[in-house]
Amino acid sequence: MNYQKAILITFLGNYLTNTVVAALIALIPASATPGMLTPQYISFVVLSALVVAGLAMWFGVRDLKAGAIFGVLGFVLALLVAFVSGVAGVLTQTGSLSQVLQVIPNFGPFLLSWSTLVLFGYWVIPSTLIGWLKGPSASSPVASM
Repeated sequence: MNYQKAILITFLGNYLTNTVVAALIALIPASATPGMLTPQYISFVVLSALVVAGLAMWFGVRDLKAGAIFGVLGFVLALLVAFVSGVAGVLTQTGSLSQVLQVIPNFGPFLLSWSTLVLFGYWVIPSTLIGWLKGPSASSPVASM
């Protein structure tokens, strides 16, 4: 597996989901009820999963393991980008390292939120599914029974 290529493609995928998909979803009228199960949020997750599946096919995952690795790599990269963007944003706005040190502990609750689980889902599930579909049928658990 070419990890350098996988990192670049997952970085592109993170950009596409955070900017292009989010911009397209912004065209859907906002829901009157707050929460995660709004038409915008569901559409964002579905469209992001489709983007990740397309990127996994473009990368050329060939089996279940490669698909899972690609998905986990995309998930970890998305978390790293969120962390670096948050720290850089606070540093740019305040110009103070002490403010940055006060904001860093706020990243923990972000990691423990439902949105992080959804992020994991729309990166790992589609790429693993593509790997499973592209994998050799002789090595599948069903064929060996």
